[in-house]
Amino acid sequence: MQSARQKLHTVKVAAAQTRLADALPTGGAWVSAARRAAASRLGDMGLPVKRDEYWRFTDPARLTDASAPAAKVMDMGDEAPMFDGIDSVRLVFTDGRLDLEASDPLALDGVEISTLADAAQQDIHWARDLYGVLEADGQNPVDRPLAALNTAYATDGLMIRVTGKAPRPLALVCRRVAADADAMMHHVIRVAEGAELTLLESGPIAARSNTMMEVDVADGGTLHHIRAQGRDHERVGVTHLFARLGAASVFKSFTLTLNGALVRNEGVVWMNGQGGSAHLAGAVVGDGKFHQDDTLFVTHGAPDCESRQVYKKVLRNGAVGVFQGKILVKQIAQKTDGYQISQSLLLDESSQFLAKPELEIYADDVKCSHGSTSGEINPDHLFYLRARGVPVEDAKALLVLAFLAEALEEIADAGIAEDLRARLESWMKRHRA
Repeated sequence: MQSARQKLHTVKVAAAQTRLADALPTGGAWVSAARRAAASRLGDMGLPVKRDEYWRFTDPARLTDASAPAAKVMDMGDEAPMFDGIDSVRLVFTDGRLDLEASDPLALDGVEISTLADAAQQDIHWARDLYGVLEADGQNPVDRPLAALNTAYATDGLMIRVTGKAPRPLALVCRRVAADADAMMHHVIRVAEGAELTLLESGPIAARSNTMMEVDVADGGTLHHIRAQGRDHERVGVTHLFARLGAASVFKSFTLTLNGALVRNEGVVWMNGQGGSAHLAGAVVGDGKFHQDDTLFVTHGAPDCESRQVYKKVLRNGAVGVFQGKILVKQIAQKTDGYQISQSLLLDESSQFLAKPELEIYADDVKCSHGSTSGEINPDHLFYLRARGVPVEDAKALLVLAFLAEALEEIADAGIAEDLRARLESWMKRHRA
């Protein structure tokens, strides 16, 4: 007789086999092998269900259904697109497909850019050493079946090789046209020794999206990643970020999330070289039928490395925020400096913040800390501002911005940080009680 766990696994595998009934995309030898391996991993794991440990706060049903739920396409009115004022090379995706006519030329000094569709037709390509490789490594110790699904079926995305210091950011701009668009995108980024790039992501991808970014930062390389998940209220989506860092390398990733029915951002980082630095941060503001989940796993596998996880969430009208973050320090990783903070500001009694912070440390000489808090606006702080003539809604907005400031400070470019701060202020004006 099967145990309850075995029965659950049988159900998960059966659901995965239904999704795997579709033929895998065709391509060259390297990508075909990667897709077959990912499909095999998915078939063994099965699709996630809410009873899984790392999905117990977030129901994955809308992400695993055979078809995407329809979502109304929002009219953004006269609001300028995110990062519109920044001098960058813009690559536009419409409903998850690269739109070359709407994009700038695939050219940026110090950067080689090609599409997954083109790379997949070649029997040999530099991305073969990364595509699906980091995702496969990230399946241990926690299963990530939606990432395997992406590797198996994604046909669009960018292969980005950074060989020098890029003079301008590279901006991936997504826009949505179809109410039932179901998109999978897979990006691969390799940053060479001493090279540097700022990568921007913005815009609504699809009614349902499953995106992945596999990143390899070589010794002394730097990648700044700033992502804005915007005002497409009914969208559902999951993102996966796998990053491998070399010695003295720098990787900073910041995500701003404004609304959305269901958004889950997964991040897995390996610090494999001495003296590396990894910062993961996010600012979240949600209103109403909003569920946002940040699930992170950072492994210190070399000495003298530093990591930071800084996540701030502002929730109202029944919105739900989730944070699951772990720092693993291996025995070799002496002199580790690990910092993790997750905090929520609940603007009413109907909103929820669910947190699961974790530290697992096997080294002796480390400095690691984590903390998680949840609360309301401090009435003394509000009184202080009100007593000085600040209107109540303006006072609340100032306190919310002050609460989110620590996360925004993780963005290295002051201009980009100020642009995002202005977007947050605009959101709060639109959502005043």
